[in-house]
Order: sequence, then C-alpha cells, then structure tokens
Amino acid sequence: MALAEVFEAIAGPDAPVEFQAYDGSTAGPPGSPVKMTVRSPIAVAYLAQAPGALGLARAYVSGHLDVDGDIYTLLSRLSRAQEMNMSWADRVKLLRALGGPKLLLPRIPPPPQEVRVTSRLLRVGRMHSKRRDANSISHHYDVSNRFYEWVLGPSMAYTCACYPTQDATLEEAQEYKFDLVARKLALKPDMRLLDVGCGWGGMVMHAAREYGVKALGVTLSEQQALWAQQEIKKAGLEDLAEVRHLDYRDVPETDFDAVSSIGLTEHIGKQNVPGYFSFLNGKLKVGGRMLNHCITRPDNTGPSIRKEGFINRYVFPDGELEGPGWLMSVMNDHGFEIRHEENLREHYAKTLAGWCANLDAHWDEAVEEVGQGTARVWRLYMAGSRLGFDHNIVQLHQILGVKLRADGASGMPLRPDWEPAEARAKADA
Repeated sequence: MALAEVFEAIAGPDAPVEFQAYDGSTAGPPGSPVKMTVRSPIAVAYLAQAPGALGLARAYVSGHLDVDGDIYTLLSRLSRAQEMNMSWADRVKLLRALGGPKLLLPRIPPPPQEVRVTSRLLRVGRMHSKRRDANSISHHYDVSNRFYEWVLGPSMAYTCACYPTQDATLEEAQEYKFDLVARKLALKPDMRLLDVGCGWGGMVMHAAREYGVKALGVTLSEQQALWAQQEIKKAGLEDLAEVRHLDYRDVPETDFDAVSSIGLTEHIGKQNVPGYFSFLNGKLKVGGRMLNHCITRPDNTGPSIRKEGFINRYVFPDGELEGPGWLMSVMNDHGFEIRHEENLREHYAKTLAGWCANLDAHWDEAVEEVGQGTARVWRLYMAGSRLGFDHNIVQLHQILGVKLRADGASGMPLRPDWEPAEARAKADA
C-alpha cells in the first residue's frame, strides 16, 4: 500500500493538504499552501507506534516529517488525523499493508526533546515537590533568553495578552494586559505587590514604573530572574522593583496590598491548589485583592493532566489544568470573595498567532540558538495551542478575589471601574 493511500484513509480523500512521501506517492491538491512530506520509514514507525498527535509530533520534531507553509493551517486541516483512534484490528490491518510487525519492533526511541517518566527530570521527587517543580520549570523556561526575545517580542511576556481592539499589536496587547491587572488590583503609589511566577518581570516593572508600587516578583527559572534583574537595573527601578529566583512558597514577607498570579496555577498541581490559594491569602492585608490569571479547561469531566500527551511530554512536564468553576470554588473556600471573572480565550489565540509569526520571522536564528528539534517543538506547540484556544479545547480565565475585612466590607466599587468605557466601545467596534 502506498503511503499516499494511508494518508487519504486517515486524513480523508479531500483533505486540502499536499502530501508527498519517500516512496514516491502523492496525494492532495498540488500547490496547496501547506505541504506535508514524509521523508523516511522512521516517520511511519513513529505513527504506527503512537497513532495520533504524539506520533505526528515525534515524526515532525525528529525531522522525519516536514511541513512547508503555515503549520497552524496544516493542523486545522488535519484535525481528523490528530484525533485518530483506530481499533487494534484496524491498526494491525494497516500495519500489514505497510510492511508488518517491523514497524512496531524494535521500538524507535523518541526524540531527545521528549520528557518521559523514566527521565532524570521526573525522577527527582514526588510530583510537584519543590525540587521536581524547579526542574520542570527549568525544562520549559530555561531554553534561552535570546530565543524567548525572538518569540515573545520586546515585552518578554509569556502569558496571554489582552487586545483592546482587533487591530492592536502584540506589544500593545501585552501592555494592556499588565495594566488591566494593575487596574483590577486597584494599584496605587506606595502599595506593595507580590507577583508569583513573575516570568521575566513584566508585571513587576509595569507596576513599579506606571503606578509607583513596590513590587516583588518570584520565579523558579534562574534565567528569567537574571534577565529581569538586569532589565530592572537598566530601567532604574531598583528602588521599587525586585525579582528573585525563588519558589513562591519560600517568600518570607507578608502584608502585601495586592497579589498577582499570572500563568503559575497551571504548574501547581490540583492537589496543591487549595494550599496555594490559602498561602496567597495569608500574604495579603485585609481588604487586599488577588488576581489569578491562568489557562483552564472548559469543564471538569476529563483528567487534569494527560501524561501521554504532547504538551506534558515536550512542553510542560507535570502541568495540570482545572475548570474555572472549580478554581473559583477553591478560591472562595480559602478566604477570597470572588468579585469578577472573565474568559480571554480568543485573546490567547491572537497572542499565539503573534508568537508563531515571531518564530517564523526568526526561524534561522532560532534553529542556530536552540537546535532544530527544540525549535520544531515550539513551532508545533504554539500552533497547536492556538488551535486549542480557537476550538475551545482550552481557555484562559482571570479571576479576581478580595480578602474581606472583619465587618464584611470589600472596598470594591459598586460597578467594575477598571475597564474605561471608551476602551469597551473600541473593543466592540
């Protein structure tokens, strides 16, 4: 059986993708904007040994499968292939047609970028222990600051932006996101802010520069902390802004006026979320506000973590996602009155589109900096994530809570005052 026939059987005979294989067979419309090329039998073995998204990822990351054109377009056109769930009988039939058991044995080792349970990274302690969390964070964030500068742009913000208008740039949207968080927290001069999981210090520097706030950020990534410390010094913000290479659980200070958590909850682990919110509540003054900004899943019917999935194996080891309703309930049960919530799902799809474009624009430099395999992981991961936000497979929620005073007073305005009316009008236009 020719590989083009297999492609048509899996992706559908009318899939709008050009296909070419090492056996000389072709399928799909010639000249399509996107083209998939299977370069060797190893790609087929990967797909046989792990049907679906993981097999496709292994083949692509290892270079045995190539994509010409926009990879997001390819993934959206091949959604049927990614969701492939063949019965064992069908797999055996297909394997026989392609050459038999030799595709299953011997097992082809995954690309070196894949993190597995047997890897050193995941053998260093129980899941979400401080040491293992530090290794997981380092795996993802300590890739290369230069690489992140190319992908993220000048803001160095690796979290969902908030677009005030449809035509806003990525940088404008990231700046707007930081300011939205600041306004939701009602930051004012001389307040103290704790930003946990602070990344490269974007929120810390924004709060210090724009609001005169004394801001402390902490991150488990040493490279992030070093970069942020240098930028704080360059900006002359040392008196107000500080970033430490530190686990949030080890922050000794307390009595902060506000707490922001932007993109950290995904790394906490479901069993630790109650303690996480309780800890953050304990860091706040009475009357203080806390904003939690994190990726979520649309419901709580599935597992928090898919251990065999591409994201867990290649991008976020030990990452777990929860539903927004569950997160709000846990926040509520650990000292926060919920005052506002919003879903920025479409904003994250736009953010990822911007990051994908940045990576494509710096592709050659990125490959030279981090290697072909790692660059391919990021190209695939960001395009796939964009598709996930577009199709409501994942969401992004901001949840605002307040630590009530003893008499029940919240100090909140009668109506939200952090979204100026003119900004709402522009966004709706």
